[in-house]
Amino acid sequence: MVSHRPISEAQLHTALVNPSPQVAPSAATRSDPVLQAAYDSILEVGVRRTTLADVARRAGVSRMTVYRKYDDLPRLLSALLTVELGAILQEVDEHTTDLTTVRARTAQIVALASAALATHPVLERVLAVDPEALLPLIVDRLGSIQQLALEQLAALIRAGQSPDGDGSIRPGDPRMLALMIMAATQSLVFSSRAIGTADPLKMIYSELHIMTDRYLALEESS
Repeated sequence: MVSHRPISEAQLHTALVNPSPQVAPSAATRSDPVLQAAYDSILEVGVRRTTLADVARRAGVSRMTVYRKYDDLPRLLSALLTVELGAILQEVDEHTTDLTTVRARTAQIVALASAALATHPVLERVLAVDPEALLPLIVDRLGSIQQLALEQLAALIRAGQSPDGDGSIRPGDPRMLALMIMAATQSLVFSSRAIGTADPLKMIYSELHIMTDRYLALEESS
């Protein structure tokens, strides 16, 4: 039997109250003038009043430079959120290296990344002012930010399954297990404003940690 040393409730809650020491925007966003300009514009005026022309002006590049790369504002917003999610995932992954199993690491990464994303300045601004901008990602298609999360989750789950992984995660299609977890986590992230009124201490993410851990656990022998 693979030993499983879970993160303590106190340790997890402390991390969730301040989910990420990362100072937004990420280094990757800061290194790209267009993404930085989009970040600044969304925080200042919201998605609805941000235009590619305005982003180009802020970035000091031509309109065609922005249009050629992103086509429209939804694609630019998706690219920005994907870069920021990548930075969050990289950072929270560094806080799981002391855990003994892939299952423990996966549960902690899911909880911490979800909490950090829900409190990210850009997503908070979009949810507060222009939530309809995210509607296609909820009801129509998986965006690049969701595809990134799905790929990372599936890779983690695969690393925890026998015979090639450490055996801490139950059998099953890694992508389907990842999709189920992502469906649950994105509902929490996109509903964070509503949930926050009933859960000001952010304990829902501790529950997400438990749910993920138990969902991926091996079945106990009878």
